[in-house]
Amino acid sequence: MSPDPAARPQEGARRLSHARLLDVDPLLEDPKTRIVVCCGAGGVGKTTTAAALGLRAAERGRKVVVLTIDPARRLAQSMGIDSLDNTPRRVKGVDDSAGGELHAMMLDMKRTFDEIVEAHADPERAAAILGNPFYASLSAGFAGTQEYMAMEKLGQLRARDEWDLIVVDTPPSRSALDFLDAPKRLGSFLDGKLIRVLLAPAKVGGRAGMKFLNVGMSMMTGVLGKVLGGQFLKDVQTFVAAMDSMFGGFRTRADATYKLLQAPGTAFLVVAAPERDALREAAYFVERLAAEDMPLAGLVLNRVHGSGADRLSAERALAAAENLEDPRIVDQDGGKARIRNSPDTYGSSDTPEDDTPDAATPDAATPEAAVPDTDAQDAGTPDADTPERSVDQLASGLLRLHADRMHLLAREQRTRDRFTARHPEVAVTEVAALPGDVHDLAGLRDIGARLATVHPELPETDV
Repeated sequence: MSPDPAARPQEGARRLSHARLLDVDPLLEDPKTRIVVCCGAGGVGKTTTAAALGLRAAERGRKVVVLTIDPARRLAQSMGIDSLDNTPRRVKGVDDSAGGELHAMMLDMKRTFDEIVEAHADPERAAAILGNPFYASLSAGFAGTQEYMAMEKLGQLRARDEWDLIVVDTPPSRSALDFLDAPKRLGSFLDGKLIRVLLAPAKVGGRAGMKFLNVGMSMMTGVLGKVLGGQFLKDVQTFVAAMDSMFGGFRTRADATYKLLQAPGTAFLVVAAPERDALREAAYFVERLAAEDMPLAGLVLNRVHGSGADRLSAERALAAAENLEDPRIVDQDGGKARIRNSPDTYGSSDTPEDDTPDAATPDAATPEAAVPDTDAQDAGTPDADTPERSVDQLASGLLRLHADRMHLLAREQRTRDRFTARHPEVAVTEVAALPGDVHDLAGLRDIGARLATVHPELPETDV
């Protein structure tokens, strides 16, 4: 496990001195907080953040369920579970001394859709829908279905009132706005002109319906039949007729879940990395949440780099590296590379030029001594210059690595500063970059501690 982040307060002080600090513990412990939604661009650590928050809340006494939509199944692995499915499973190994529990599940998009059909249709109609080829395509891969089903599952979990806290890991998507837009988009599809036209014959019914289909829609269905295929069009019509009574329920539940996300008991955490694209996406999400009147708790900034030697600037490190690589660059006369290492002659300009070195003990300042004696090395005589040169090369490499790290830190700082300048009202917490992936509860526990680390001695910017 990584060292306790509380032991490194000064590093955070430099980074967050101009931003409001986010303290997640009061948020997780507040019984009024019932839903925490982790959202943001893909690949920024939403799944790990959601799992770490769920574990921390559970070990502080709350009964928690974490809902993930991550197809990589990292959450299950980190929690020691062979696999996750559409049913919440209790996680073992959690410290339950405070009375909390941790459950986890992974959204099964198709199974969730099936559950909706089974719950809101009679058995005969449900069987017809579930066996319909168009329904199989819609439930498995229609654009926006995953996001919509995530909202459906969230509504189901909240309605059961079985957990104190639901932590949601939103779907990975190309746009951070998909999670909010999907219910409306699917509702628009169900309300669309094509659906209404396809539904019209079934609503008319009997011979009139067939007449309407044969006369009023012959041209349209002919075109669609050529484009989509006659059997596919028939499957769509059958699906629409069977689902007609359920369309209103989809829209009603989507609206209810949307209002649930706006309720005071919900908190959004935008997760990002200190990179330009990720923070730009985070800024879009912050603005969208504000426009939709949804409660934003703050920003989690993942994978932030640091250094315990940041007092040594990149410029000074590079200058020192260059001096080690070519000692004549700084305060050296040409051809006198070794003089700088002698305490008696360093910086001296009165060294006699006519001193003749003893043949048995060649002066290190002579050109002959500066060139390795390959014959002596072959004979087993060690080269006196090799150890020092190796140390200088190693030191130079380390200095250049340090300079690269300082440049990275400066770049991340500029990116964060731009975000906080644009959104000074957003509270921020940072999680240091780790050397490897989190793969167990100990790692999640460490991430949770880092998320909750707040330095009370730091000045906060009140907005």
